[in-house]
Amino acid sequence: MMRVLVVDDEAPARKRLRMLLREASDVEVVGEAKSGAAAVDAIRELSPDVVFLDIQMPEGDGFDVVSAIGAAEMPVTVFVTAFDEHAVRAFEVEALDYVLKPYTPERLQSALERVRARLAGARAGDGGALERVLADVAPVRSPLRHLLVEHGNRSVFLPVERIDWAESDRNYVTLHAAAHRFTLRTTLNALEARLDPARFLRINRSQLVRIEAVREVHAWSHGDRHVVMHSGETLVWSRRYRSRDDDRFEIG
Repeated sequence: MMRVLVVDDEAPARKRLRMLLREASDVEVVGEAKSGAAAVDAIRELSPDVVFLDIQMPEGDGFDVVSAIGAAEMPVTVFVTAFDEHAVRAFEVEALDYVLKPYTPERLQSALERVRARLAGARAGDGGALERVLADVAPVRSPLRHLLVEHGNRSVFLPVERIDWAESDRNYVTLHAAAHRFTLRTTLNALEARLDPARFLRINRSQLVRIEAVREVHAWSHGDRHVVMHSGETLVWSRRYRSRDDDRFEIG
């Protein structure tokens, strides 16, 4: 039996998809989610075989769900979208499954056949393909307004304006938000690509800051600067990364 999770912020769309899926004798709809945060929690709690994942959701889109779970840890994923030319092209290049809205029985049956093949052993692992799609669509996505983070035993939306600074730890990023710390399964490069460059500044290879969270900057050594945060930490703005921003700031 194929255990399926349905993720869509629109109740009529979830109902329509659930109805069509239940016509397949080997499909069990084990849950629904109406937001990115709820989807992350449901994937972790239910461990579905397959997730039908809406791309366009108001807070925390389908790609944010993939980032929060980790591409290598995602169930077989069928993306659901109204026509998004760039995303569809990326899916086709990477041979990932997708269904266009409005749903039709024929489109859904085709997607289910591909899913069955993957679950039967033809799936070579979607993690790499998902990561490449995330990188491909990043330039055309709007800057992040929220991040999906773990808080206790649940996932919550963290507004980006609450982030003071972030630092990398291999394939993870630690977010510093006042007295709180949150860990994301992503790289600092990937996070930087999704943040608004008018609000966030990469200061060295392993750290970036929210500009409004900086209290002051002091000259230090060999062209480097000390960045003093309102929260009290002192970080280093390296000469190399300062030179990248000569056209953004008047740097003396």
